[in-house]
Formats: sequence, C-alpha cells, structure tokens
Amino acid sequence: MRSPSEAMRIHQEAQFDEPPVLVHAFSGFVDAGNGVRIAIEHMLTRPHDLLISFDSDEFIDYRARRPRMLFSSDHFTSVDVPRISLHRVTDDDGRDFLLLAGPEPDYQWERFLAAVELIIERYRVSALVGLSAIPWPIPHTRPLSVIVHGNEPTLIAGRSAMLGDIEVPGHVGAMLELRGSELEMPSIGITAQVPHYLVQFEYPQGAVALLEGLQDVVGLQVDASVLASASERAVQDVAAQVADNEAFAAVVAALEAQYDSVATSDAPSWTGGDIPSGDQIAAQVEEFLAGLARGDGQDKDATET
Repeated sequence: MRSPSEAMRIHQEAQFDEPPVLVHAFSGFVDAGNGVRIAIEHMLTRPHDLLISFDSDEFIDYRARRPRMLFSSDHFTSVDVPRISLHRVTDDDGRDFLLLAGPEPDYQWERFLAAVELIIERYRVSALVGLSAIPWPIPHTRPLSVIVHGNEPTLIAGRSAMLGDIEVPGHVGAMLELRGSELEMPSIGITAQVPHYLVQFEYPQGAVALLEGLQDVVGLQVDASVLASASERAVQDVAAQVADNEAFAAVVAALEAQYDSVATSDAPSWTGGDIPSGDQIAAQVEEFLAGLARGDGQDKDATET
C-alpha cells in the first residue's frame, strides 16, 4: 500500500485547547433522505477552516459521481469536483471539533482508513463519531429518532436498537467505527431512522435528528432550528401525497398503528399481531443496504455535487 500521507494535502496547521472529537460523515450511501448531506452543509455554516483535503483522483469514481459542470452560452466555465475534506469547525458554544466529510470513498478504503489514523494521531483525537441515516418502518407523522451504537456503553445506553445479529454491506463510516474500536478509543455512530418510503427524497428531519444527536451524545452544539422551515415544507409535501393517494394513506395509517402500539407498551421491540418483529425490521434494513450494494443507489450518488 502506498503511503497514506501522499493522498492528503495539508492546507494549514491547527492547534486545539483540548483533544477534539472527530465527526465523520459521508454522503451518498447510508444517507436515507439526504440527512447526512444536509447535516454536513449545515455544520459548515459555522465558522470553519479547511485543514486537509484528500486527492479525489485517488478515491472517487467520477463516472459514478460525475462532477457538475457549468456551461455558459457557448463554453464550459467551471467544474465542481467531489471532494473529501477535513475541517476544523466551531460549534455554537465555541468548542472546536473536526469534521471529515464528503462523498464516501469509492476506492482504496484501507489506505483511506490509514490516512484517518494519521489524522487521529496528528490532532490527538479524543473520540470518533459517525453520522448516517437508514430507512425505518415509522410514519412521517411521528417523531424521528436516532439509534446510537459503538464501543462506549455509557453513551449508547438507552439509545441503541435491539436488532440482533445482522449482516450488511460494509461502508466507510462503519469501518471507521470498527477501526476506532481496534485502536481502543471511543468510537460510536449516530444513525437517524428515516421513514422508509421517503429515503429517496430530501428529508431535513433526518439532519435535525443527527444534529440533535450530536448534542445529546457528545455535547456538540449545532443549532438546527434554521432547518425547521425546510422540515415543515417536507412534511406538508408528504401530507399532500397522502391525501391524494388512498394506498399511500393506508400504509401511513398502518405504520402509525405500529408506532403507537410500541409507544404505549413496555415491549423492547415490535411485537404482536401484524406488527413486525425486531428481526423483520432488521431484515428491511439489511435488504435496503444490500440494494445499495447491488447498485440500486447509484443514481443517488451520481446526482450529488
């Protein structure tokens, strides 16, 4: 394997008053409703500095994620190449953290992970926190929640999902979480549960849930209230679809009954009657991720800039 340091360009040095948390968030794969991408964009509205960029030619498949180009009248004027970058971001309380974000690497995963290890050492990172969003059998009319997973029992207690053992296609965020555990450092993931029928649409509630999860789990303060209007519009659009489609309305009503049955019981997972079990929910998640691995999510990646 070639040196991972050669795949990175250092733009500026940075000093931290205390070892920072490194938040890693990759758009395009496990990003139901584009919640991860929206969260990235929102975090980068805070004061931030570009510290390191990765060589796109080394990690990105341009034919799967074609760069956006601007054509003006009779000639091309610009190109927006997908990039993976490391930023120092300052949260609303003045606390600095690292944000590693961009499209998920297509190539050289082991080399990329080795490069992240160099970043961990360089900045004496205190913890890894990954963001993702997956489909979940819940209705849009009920609160969207997150599950927390990883190697820190004190952080995941009461926030994890009882899914049992499932096998899913690997993705870089999950591999970073695993690598953090192998390095014996706190390494967790925050995953938004997006209504499964909305995974291909812009659903800002997913981003709001992820940002609120960051605050709740590791104390990073990134106010998401500015996303409220976009979230409200998304809900209104879905409500209009429900009103015009009886079959869709029936699906939503069934999901509402499922959700309310669990919310009013002491059962740790979906139980009874036509309500899916934890294993059935896990199967739906696994099927979705497997579909992405087969290429069903390719168009989604290709439309990102």
